[in-house]
Amino acid sequence: MSWIDAGVNLLDPRFELNEVLDNAESKGVEKLLVISSTIEESEQALELCKRNQHGVSLRLTAGVHPHYSENTNAKTFTKLKAILADRLVSAVGECGLDFNRNFSSQAKQLYAFEHQLALASELGMGVYLHERDAFDKQTRLLEQYAADLKFMVAHCFTGNHEQLQVYLSLGCYVGITGWLCDEKRGADLRQASLSLPLSRLLLETDAPYLFPKTLRPKRSKNEPSNIPYIGEYLAQLRGESLHDVQKHAFDNAFKLFFNEE
Repeated sequence: MSWIDAGVNLLDPRFELNEVLDNAESKGVEKLLVISSTIEESEQALELCKRNQHGVSLRLTAGVHPHYSENTNAKTFTKLKAILADRLVSAVGECGLDFNRNFSSQAKQLYAFEHQLALASELGMGVYLHERDAFDKQTRLLEQYAADLKFMVAHCFTGNHEQLQVYLSLGCYVGITGWLCDEKRGADLRQASLSLPLSRLLLETDAPYLFPKTLRPKRSKNEPSNIPYIGEYLAQLRGESLHDVQKHAFDNAFKLFFNEE
């Protein structure tokens, strides 16, 4: 089976790049979407994708995470627009709102998020979304821009059934991670995932974060090579064939992020 990891923080210093890519390839994970959180990281991720000669294909998101919104200004989005012109950039993001940690003020988070929604609308691109404790505000903003966005991805969704239905009503694709395997924190997600149409499913690790807690042996960091395990866990939870889960997750991710290969 072939798999796509639809979200990995591949520039994290905990990774040894060739080892991670070799491990992924050995498990049939043949494509990775590299997540970016700042302009600088977007530039680095683009350079990484350009020089990649590994058998695993790479594409990237480019944008500003809400944690890093505080110092954004007009020049930030001029730089971002230039990066987004490259064909290897598959979506704007990781962008959104995080009113849990508030590493940036809520006002600057809203400023940065709206500018990225506007850029995606202008360029006919999709958005790769982050949200924590800001669901109502974020979805109201998405409603304003949804018609002009190529697609929307609720990255690393950890919410409940009702929140999932709102994202689906907006037309979002939904990223499922190893959070699903967390006995204590993952109950809402496990329940919600039962009603997620396979036509909207994406599988992602968000590595090196969110190592699946039911996977043995336990590791200190997550890797894209664990995508098949997450797919197996979801298939068993839903009582569906692994083939169906794998095929839909792969096809959805390919259509959104790799279709110009």
